[in-house]
Amino acid sequence: MNTQRTLLLSASRTGNSAYLAHALPMIEQLIDADCRKILFVPYAGVTINNREYSHMVQRALSPLGIEVQGIHEFDKPDQAVFDADAIFVGGGNTFRLLERLYALQLLEPIRIRVAEGMPYVGWSAGSNVAGPTICTTNDMPIIQPPSLTSLGLVPFQLNPHYTEWTQSDHNGETRLQRLTEYLALTPSQKVLAMPEGNALRIDGDKAQVIGDPKSFWITAGGIKTEIESYRPFDL
Repeated sequence: MNTQRTLLLSASRTGNSAYLAHALPMIEQLIDADCRKILFVPYAGVTINNREYSHMVQRALSPLGIEVQGIHEFDKPDQAVFDADAIFVGGGNTFRLLERLYALQLLEPIRIRVAEGMPYVGWSAGSNVAGPTICTTNDMPIIQPPSLTSLGLVPFQLNPHYTEWTQSDHNGETRLQRLTEYLALTPSQKVLAMPEGNALRIDGDKAQVIGDPKSFWITAGGIKTEIESYRPFDL
């Protein structure tokens, strides 16, 4: 039986809101009342150190009465995953995050604990690594992980921060064009394009998009299909 409880946020903010403020109701609905000790993975934060990043998340989650401890504080980070009530994975650079998950041998412990029902909350890069690979991240490959294969908590690719904004005098590819390039070489896949402000909530074998604005499925050829928010679908 699949007991997964996962929340994948497109971003840590929506508009000019405070850090993680828009996500607090979603997080509160996901975690149990006895889930008070959160293990935080700060490794995507390239320009902020692990300690500062963990403290920032602690301040943001304080209204929920949650205690946050950074995984970098543990001598055995893999054991810390097995001992945690929940795991939160922050945003930043997806390549750096995945490189650290490989280096510390954390991918399999996280997969095991999530399958057992430990809540997983990710935002931005922390959501990207929940897909089968990080091939649809927006980030630059500033470091090379051993593989682009990631956690595979969901069977489809993710693209947080999805936007269709274009600048009239800019001649580079749009986000949709970039994702269409990926799908041209991987036509059997599909991409969940997640604008800022929404999230994917997973409960067992069911998932639903929550928040606003709408998300989209993007499939081979750049075909875009709007997803109805708050309507569960099978994983």
